Amino acid sequence: MGALSRQEFFQELPSGCLLPTAQQGLQQVWQLLLICLVCRLLWSIGRLPSYLKHLSTIAGGFYTLYLFFELHMVWMVLLSLLCYLILFLCRHSNSRGPFLSITVLIYLLLGELHMMDTNSWHKMRGSQMVVAMKAISLAFDLDKGTVESVPSPVEFMGYVYFVGTVIFGPWISFSSYREAVESRKLSISWFMKVICSWMKSQLCLVVSNCVAPYLFPYFIPIMGDKLLRNKKRRKIRGSIARWLLAYENTMSFHFSNYFVSYFSETTTTLAGAGFTEEKDHLKWDLAVAKPLNVEFPRSMVEVVTSWNQPMSRWLNTYVFRKALKLGTFQAILLTYTASTLLHGLSFHIGAVLVTLGFMTYIEHVLRKRLSTILNACVLSKRCPPDCKHQNKKAFWVHFINGSFSVLAVIHLTYLGSVFGSSTDDIDSDEDVLGGHTIHKWTELSWISHWVTFGLWVVYRLIM
Repeated sequence: MGALSRQEFFQELPSGCLLPTAQQGLQQVWQLLLICLVCRLLWSIGRLPSYLKHLSTIAGGFYTLYLFFELHMVWMVLLSLLCYLILFLCRHSNSRGPFLSITVLIYLLLGELHMMDTNSWHKMRGSQMVVAMKAISLAFDLDKGTVESVPSPVEFMGYVYFVGTVIFGPWISFSSYREAVESRKLSISWFMKVICSWMKSQLCLVVSNCVAPYLFPYFIPIMGDKLLRNKKRRKIRGSIARWLLAYENTMSFHFSNYFVSYFSETTTTLAGAGFTEEKDHLKWDLAVAKPLNVEFPRSMVEVVTSWNQPMSRWLNTYVFRKALKLGTFQAILLTYTASTLLHGLSFHIGAVLVTLGFMTYIEHVLRKRLSTILNACVLSKRCPPDCKHQNKKAFWVHFINGSFSVLAVIHLTYLGSVFGSSTDDIDSDEDVLGGHTIHKWTELSWISHWVTFGLWVVYRLIM
């Protein structure tokens, strides 16, 4: 889109970015959408044997995996076979969850380091993660007794390769998959949920590609018509330009995540999952991300729980709660470590997630302590209406909460600066990505790390 005047930019925007983005997005996913719909219609046929339903979603899952990853999909097949083998061999054990978790992590690490080239492995990382999360959650549910017995091979593979989640996610529980296969009648509410999620996903894709990268030069021309990436302009403005550019990268990264989140809602709902049942009423209410809670956060704790809600629930249920006996801080650190390992051996992702772990813990304990001292609603999470705090709506209470909200936006800009369009042009070599991450944070003076350290000092002083 070049360095154009504002008038030229808006004239070129529809044909130069909006339409190509929408067209390319549809070309890449229309077959996946069609297969999800076919499976949904097939399952709605009465008296269709369960094994045929499982086989249909396995076939659909295999086909979509081949569409996206071609023959590299064999590594995912090997992972799923390994998981079922472990579950079958340990069917009389009560430690299937921990054992399978260790096995899956070893497989993922060996795959990234030795089995194939890094670029190809990283393309499959999201789908690999969903398969791993499904298998591990099933193992822990078997240990707990939530799932009574090891499912048949066909049922297990149907769950793992459920066509609605196999590419973009999200994680769903084994019981949710069973309910989806049982199928519910087609309804207007189901259709409207699919359409709304699809439209939201396309809007987020357009914002990520066509709005966020040009936010301040054109949409909000704080620094005039010239792009922030113009070297002379950046030298003149200094740190202001760096922070605005970091916010652009962050916004682009955020909306690409919202695109995946809403699109995963679309495919999951289209395939028949993602509903809750209240008496005789069926509610299609799957929500993967909460963008408003991320863009206008109360705290960093709210950000991490709203970024990907199914994964947040998975980490909370199968990692955090299991590790709580070690202590809260240790449980948080272990949870973020598990998330890092599932995301793969990427320095920039690992650095961001570990930093997030320290940020969320320090903010949580500090605000908890302030809430006790001030007897006020300043916790990381919103207090219920009937909480016992005396100070709820005073100006200084809103000021404290607002200050932490502003701080959360600064943290998000700082952390998100390592992502965005700039990383797309960088070689996947971890040394290069590591240098890029350090360079970006150095440009921003390591501000979030210093602020987090300062908050920890304050917490220690008022303990």
